[in-house]
Amino acid sequence: MTAFDHSLTRQLEVLYADHHGWLRSWLRRKLGNAFDAADLAHDTYLRILRTGNVPDAEQSRRHLAKVANGLVIDLYRRRHIEAVYLESIAHLPSAQVPSEESRALVIEALMEVDAILCTLQPKVRAALLLSKMEGLGYREIAQRLHVSISTVERYMVCALLACDRAVHGA
Repeated sequence: MTAFDHSLTRQLEVLYADHHGWLRSWLRRKLGNAFDAADLAHDTYLRILRTGNVPDAEQSRRHLAKVANGLVIDLYRRRHIEAVYLESIAHLPSAQVPSEESRALVIEALMEVDAILCTLQPKVRAALLLSKMEGLGYREIAQRLHVSISTVERYMVCALLACDRAVHGA
């Protein structure tokens, strides 16, 4: 272990010892549930460990709350995506209902797609969704978004490049 690793570990230990109880209480109030609060408190410290960005003592709670709040948003987004997916398959005949493993894989894939879509500018995202989900042509998309057809073409190039980067790396 290098001196840097030892220092980071020590800083994280102090951060955890000083603020873990507060963070779990804060999350429990926010989520209304001790189990999710415990999970997200744990994930908060893991995220800080992964980034190596341990805040100064006077910024500790603010930093923890910011990281944890992002995780709360992710949790709600995941639950919403999962609920919409489960609702969409609820009407399938029992022979066509995917297995638990398949459902988990689909939800993970949907989360990845959602993460990609969240990186796009709103009109770029709208153009992609109108094209791929609603099957609209560029002329119709241009009318809906009040832009030119060439702008829709640029939007689509941006969206598809973002998808390609996400799948194949930068």
